[in-house]
Amino acid sequence: MTAEGNAQILDRGYRKFDGQRSGVWGAVRSTAWHSTRSVLGLGRKARHKIAPVLVIVVALIPAIVYVGVAALVGGDEFINDILEGVIPDFSALPRGSLAAIALFTGLVAPEALVRDRRDGMLSLYLSTPLTRITYMAAKLLSVGGLMAMVVLVPTLFYLFGMTFAGLGPEGFGDWASVLVKILVSGTLASLVYALVSMAAASVTDRRAFASLSVILVMLGVLTVVQILVEGAELSINWRLLDPVNMPMEMIARIFGDAGEYPALATERIYLANAGWVTASSTMLWWRYRKAGA
Repeated sequence: MTAEGNAQILDRGYRKFDGQRSGVWGAVRSTAWHSTRSVLGLGRKARHKIAPVLVIVVALIPAIVYVGVAALVGGDEFINDILEGVIPDFSALPRGSLAAIALFTGLVAPEALVRDRRDGMLSLYLSTPLTRITYMAAKLLSVGGLMAMVVLVPTLFYLFGMTFAGLGPEGFGDWASVLVKILVSGTLASLVYALVSMAAASVTDRRAFASLSVILVMLGVLTVVQILVEGAELSINWRLLDPVNMPMEMIARIFGDAGEYPALATERIYLANAGWVTASSTMLWWRYRKAGA
């Protein structure tokens, strides 16, 4: 209102956006990046950063310890022979981070998914070039990438550290082969863990319940499988339902090792992991098929 009491409408006119349009891929990339920032607590108070950073550090500890020991006492051929009998193979190292992986699955997926559903952000995302499928792809890119920091990065650190300590693969061909196996197996295992945790977290809009759902699925199924195989003495094939150890077994088989359960056929282990991916993807589709409508 003016001093005379007369209203004025100030029309600045419509101005067309003339910036760069990144399209669907840009929307996916942006959503994945902001989800990653949210999970890691970047741009938020310090208390939001403690848990994810602590879990990543815990996952790295086994690799740091082994590399540190090799760097300090390695060099002598006799000592190297002793170390080779103590330090784990590249396929076995990720098992040392299972506790961190289980904890991370309970922290990552709920924060990446539940917050959007609770705050009503999903409908806003769907008003952009994102569809439900590309939105979930962005979330999977974020959760899977963060999961790789726990599953994949420690083994990569272990490879480079042991190489500098003189206990790595001999020859460039063998070294490159190990590197490819680490990347492939770690990526696939991260995908399985990420999808299972996302599917479990999608059943509720409350953060605490989502974390509990993930833990119940991961550890609950593991406990039931242990009871069936070791307590009831049923077929070892029941272990194929275990979402915690089957990705680890897949890593071992990709490296050509027998793993913890050599009686399980390799093709069945691959199928078991594919089954968890399929079941988790189906669950996510069912939960989000009408969400945000």
